[in-house]
Amino acid sequence: MKDLQSSCRMAVVQMEPVLFDKKASLEKVLANIREAAGKADFIVFPELTIPGYPYGMTFGYTVGHREAAGREDWKRYYDNSLLADGKESKALGQAAKEAGCYLSIGVSERDPLSATLYNANFLYGPDGTLLSVHRKLKPTGAERLVWGEAQKNFFPVVDTPWGPVGSMICWESYMPLARVALYQKGITIYLAPNTNDNPEWQDSVRHIAIEGHCYFINADLFFRRDSYPKDLNGIDEVNRLPEIACRGGSSIVDPFGHEVCGPVWDQETILYADLDMQKVPASRMEFDACGHYSRPDVLDLRVYEEPED
Repeated sequence: MKDLQSSCRMAVVQMEPVLFDKKASLEKVLANIREAAGKADFIVFPELTIPGYPYGMTFGYTVGHREAAGREDWKRYYDNSLLADGKESKALGQAAKEAGCYLSIGVSERDPLSATLYNANFLYGPDGTLLSVHRKLKPTGAERLVWGEAQKNFFPVVDTPWGPVGSMICWESYMPLARVALYQKGITIYLAPNTNDNPEWQDSVRHIAIEGHCYFINADLFFRRDSYPKDLNGIDEVNRLPEIACRGGSSIVDPFGHEVCGPVWDQETILYADLDMQKVPASRMEFDACGHYSRPDVLDLRVYEEPED
């Protein structure tokens, strides 16, 4: 492992998106970046911060059938999804540059050629460059009605002063081989933008931090029923949701599985923490998942970074 800068000041923004509204959500994101500017080296936002996670909606789908009203809601969500090289992405890059920090944010990404949407995570450098785009490998359950599967560049990792940084989106972290694909790249900071407010997720957070002996950045959404537009065709589905649709639970866990900060529930907040990066190599003295505590002669993971012809 190369030398690591000893300390990383991390900010995790547990933000309530303005659902189906990329302009308003972007404004909130930029305001939070300005708030954290000068206080953090790295700012992390949750899954689908722009334009929100449409929890509880079916978009008019049943098996073998779909409804025109649901198609209209999906098209509205599509219109509020981001292009990787679009003006909203450039605004995020400019905000990262002005703040002089790394920026990670979950978005609904619109493919520049097809009409497919992807549940994606954008990572920008302190010069404003979009360094990586990670698309979710397998949308979970009914998410497949909205987003497609990643088809390339499956496990991007960015080299930072604190070591390699990569991301897994929500339930990707339950895919053992996907985690190993990141461990093989030596990650020291594991970004986990998600919408998991269930108590079992907190157990997984600690387990993965210990398994990978890395910092686990658990960035979860907080949103209420009132976050949804009132004029959706699927508003009856929304009205059946609890007042708080996603409670958050964001936290940071160190390489020994100890909580550095959080979890925080039922509110918008920014969590700040100083990460002692020397804990990463120290924690791997007796267990290094893809180093001395591995048996490549017995176990081998082959990762297809690009699809085969």
